[in-house]
Amino acid sequence: MRVPSIVVFCALCCGPATSFVAPSSRIHVSRWEEALRETKEQTQLSMETKEAEKILRKEIDNRNSILDGEEHYARVDGEGVAALAEEVEIESTVEAETEDHDSWEMQMKKLTTKRPYLMFLLEKTIETGEKAIDDLFDGGKIPLSGKKEKIVVLGTGWGAASLLKDIDTDLYDVTIVSPRNYFVFTPMLAGASVGSVEYRSITEPVRQINRKADYLEGTATGIDPKAKTISCESVTCVGNSCEINNFTVEYDRLVMTVGAQTNTFGIPGVREHCNFLKQIQDARGIRTAIVNCFERANLPGMTDKERVKTLTFAVIGAGPTGIEFAAELRDFIEEDGPKYYPNLLKFVRIKVIEATSSVLAPFDKSLQAEAISRMNRRIQKRAAKKLLPPDFKLVELLLDSSVKEITDQTIFLNDGNAIDYGLSVWAAGNGPLPFTLEVIEQLGEAQKAHQKTARGRIATDPWLRAEGSEGTILSFGDCSFVLDAPDGFLPATAQVAAQQGEYLAKLLNAEYEISPPPASDGTFLPPRKNPKHQTRLSESIVSLSTKTAEYAKPFQFLNLGILAYTGGDSALVQVSTFPNSPPIKATGKIGNALWRSVYFSKQVSSRNRLLVFNDWIKRRIFGRDITRI
Repeated sequence: MRVPSIVVFCALCCGPATSFVAPSSRIHVSRWEEALRETKEQTQLSMETKEAEKILRKEIDNRNSILDGEEHYARVDGEGVAALAEEVEIESTVEAETEDHDSWEMQMKKLTTKRPYLMFLLEKTIETGEKAIDDLFDGGKIPLSGKKEKIVVLGTGWGAASLLKDIDTDLYDVTIVSPRNYFVFTPMLAGASVGSVEYRSITEPVRQINRKADYLEGTATGIDPKAKTISCESVTCVGNSCEINNFTVEYDRLVMTVGAQTNTFGIPGVREHCNFLKQIQDARGIRTAIVNCFERANLPGMTDKERVKTLTFAVIGAGPTGIEFAAELRDFIEEDGPKYYPNLLKFVRIKVIEATSSVLAPFDKSLQAEAISRMNRRIQKRAAKKLLPPDFKLVELLLDSSVKEITDQTIFLNDGNAIDYGLSVWAAGNGPLPFTLEVIEQLGEAQKAHQKTARGRIATDPWLRAEGSEGTILSFGDCSFVLDAPDGFLPATAQVAAQQGEYLAKLLNAEYEISPPPASDGTFLPPRKNPKHQTRLSESIVSLSTKTAEYAKPFQFLNLGILAYTGGDSALVQVSTFPNSPPIKATGKIGNALWRSVYFSKQVSSRNRLLVFNDWIKRRIFGRDITRI
């Protein structure tokens, strides 16, 4: 009886040896083949389901991202950071003190004047202490109105995460609508795209940020401000079939924080042939593409010229995103290249293409010069240096070089030059989402009157209420433009969005009347303090600056500084001090230590801090992971 069992083993392993199989053994083989066939069918169905889901999600993404004439709404990366308004004082006159003293116009002017810096710092410090005390005695609050207001938050970016962390869900019924169910620490996407950190280390589930808020996975596609509803669509999969599901969400108050998307300035070929760096899937795609370029260049039969073309990495845009990605890519090539691709290093080129005459526009001129110096430096790592010719230059900065057209293999510049490439990353500007333009359209003339300056963003008053919505729509972050703000023009940065989300949460938690009755002359008044609300110390300090305790303070931005990684364990740091005073600057190793400490502390949770720290240690010991999964 042992012979048949041995023959069965041969049949299973070697296939054709079935002519010697006993009848009972053929039954076992038949069952095994049937099980194998069923497994293959299930795997095929699973793959088809995943592919169908991917296609449908891409369909929704394209439908809600592609704009006609997007060049009219373009804003360059980091625009406005260097143009923060300086301290402005009210010039009082005799006429103002007498005839117009009690007018709404004069009261509004006083209320929206930039609060004195020292008073503002004291206010923020006390607010931090008050928040810490509130966290100790959190829970059990009852809305002063006796009814929970339904707040719908669109988006899971910096502004939304900041709002969700602080908003009191005992007072409000909060629902989040977003196509992604997580927050991503966007400043570290450049590192994730080359394996310096892992994707999940810089993400946090939105349900974890606020466990009492409901989350609906979907993309907002339409709005009816009068009915207070938004239309959404989402991909749903049941069994092995997927379809697009449409649904409607009602709200009492809508919070718009959908952010912005990458803008191509209408340049042909950008959307078809360039990689963007806005989302986790972008970083994953770039990481895979980099490894693909190296593996393709390593194939036999390629000429040296073809290898140079395949290993030319073009970065369009020398703002913070473009420079940080180029720096991270350079680190990968210099530190991990000798280990993985020693024979290919001499063919690698990184070309940073910038339409203006400078890099990192938000930074001080001396720091811009330092960034250029860091990009142009020679290879320093000994292992890489031994594999390269003495005059080898890895990074080339092409300033004053605007892009005319991009094909699948070549970038054509307006000066007539052409660059052959293997991978291109577009980091040149931001623009609005189609849904943002839909909201502007629905809100009518109140929004359209400001679009010359807002350029596709929702115009809001200094309290973040969308013009034309009477306070039922609140908007902040990259999708909004604050009119008559104490700071003047605010840049589209994570820092601004996070502070706006925190401000709005405090406003809502204090139960200010966001939509008070208009004044006798029809003026839409600022949010009014609820008579039942107990005045806090920080609010008393604010009233000394605004000259009123009846109305809420407008949003005022506290500029904490800007950071940029420049490669080789070096970073730039520019920290603002007092208004009209020179900033504190740091470069090199000191800048890198500050950069890492700030990014580490700003992670949204202790889990993220632990994971990011682990990634940094793991990279130091083992290098970056180039596995394609």
